[in-house]
Amino acid sequence: MSVTASAVTVSSADTSERSVLLLWMIFTGLSVFAGVVLWRYGLLHLMVVSDRTYISSVIAILYIVTCGHCFWRSRAIAREGEITRRCRAVLSAPGGAMSLDDVRALPAGMVPDHIRNLVQKAEAQAAGRIDQTLLLRSLADRLRGSNGFGAFVSDTLMKLGLLGTIIGFIIMLAPIATLDAADKVAMKSSMGLMSDGMAIAMYTTLAGLIGSILVKIQYYMLDAATQRVFSDAVMLTETHVTPALERRHDG
Repeated sequence: MSVTASAVTVSSADTSERSVLLLWMIFTGLSVFAGVVLWRYGLLHLMVVSDRTYISSVIAILYIVTCGHCFWRSRAIAREGEITRRCRAVLSAPGGAMSLDDVRALPAGMVPDHIRNLVQKAEAQAAGRIDQTLLLRSLADRLRGSNGFGAFVSDTLMKLGLLGTIIGFIIMLAPIATLDAADKVAMKSSMGLMSDGMAIAMYTTLAGLIGSILVKIQYYMLDAATQRVFSDAVMLTETHVTPALERRHDG
């Protein structure tokens, strides 16, 4: 019964860790489909042509680069989740504690590195309880890696949209200072400039908001998967590694 429950737990953990890459692919696929539809109806082309500041284009390029970074990080976290599952399978097997005698047998990864550090700490420590708080903090930082890049880009996209809004309103309001109501030609030219300024303000704001929201969604899924890997590492070490090392010291 316990073996069956353990197998189900391992399988569900494996599925949950791999799901981050699948969720990213589904989300990106839907985003690409939406982009193709907008381009098919000429809305993206209209935005690029109307935005003379090219801020919307910069936002789009930055968003694409960020998607590539999120994909790279998602692959890394999915790989760490798989490595953690393999370590759990090794250590939870009968006689699995013997693998701590030769930690080089464990697969390469951040969680196995953490286990190796625990073994080294246990060897250097005379006796007593093994406190892995500081090592867990280091593991959490390593797992997060460059995930903070997503928050930085999301904030940058929002501010680029705000910058485009300000520039657009400046362009829109600039002709009012020299506007002569009696000059119909000048009035017509001013109305054109005001329309261009409003288009810049609206398109850059829209691009910045949408880009910021999409980036936040992607990195939210990535952070959730990272937290799951860290939680699995904590449970693995607390239930299989540190008890075995402490028993070895007490014995």
